[in-house]
Amino acid sequence: MTSEILTKMGLGGLDIGLMLIVLTVLVIAAIVMVIILLVQNHRLQDKYDRFMRGAKAKSLETEIQDLIKDVEDLTRTSKEHDIDIKELYHKHEGALQKVGLVKYDAFKEMGGKLSYGLAVLDENNNGFLINSVHSSTGCYSYTKKIKDGESEIELSKEEKTALERALDKQTYSAVRKPRSKKNTAPADEDEFEDKN
Repeated sequence: MTSEILTKMGLGGLDIGLMLIVLTVLVIAAIVMVIILLVQNHRLQDKYDRFMRGAKAKSLETEIQDLIKDVEDLTRTSKEHDIDIKELYHKHEGALQKVGLVKYDAFKEMGGKLSYGLAVLDENNNGFLINSVHSSTGCYSYTKKIKDGESEIELSKEEKTALERALDKQTYSAVRKPRSKKNTAPADEDEFEDKN
């Protein structure tokens, strides 16, 4: 079976029946592709609807508004905390936080390193120094004022060492770290050795 139109187009040797079969197969393939695309589109639409509904059937718009409100609350709270921290820092400057301790034997006949020098300073290196001297007749304590890391009264070598240890501290922590079994003495209680 031939056609005049196909002959004029230069395709006179093609069979029309064969062309109809090929076109029918292509139409069926196109219909199958359209059905597959419609199914995929439907699935995508379902996913989109679930996404837009959000958790517990809540809309995504409501979720986003809640998140924006939470971020605003967190920003406001953060600013309040910054102000509180600055106030605490300012108050903390005057708190006693640096400590230096030296234990020593004040007299040759006394053992056990019962005498001590204790320097206690704030962040600006102001505070006091206590020297407790233990002897066979009693215990005597002396206090000296420290201003800007200096004493107006001359310091003994034990007091100077205690003051230097306090000045070397960045901050004082009331909670001590656990000591290792090898080193049983805390760092602040290193004993002062008299080299005379």
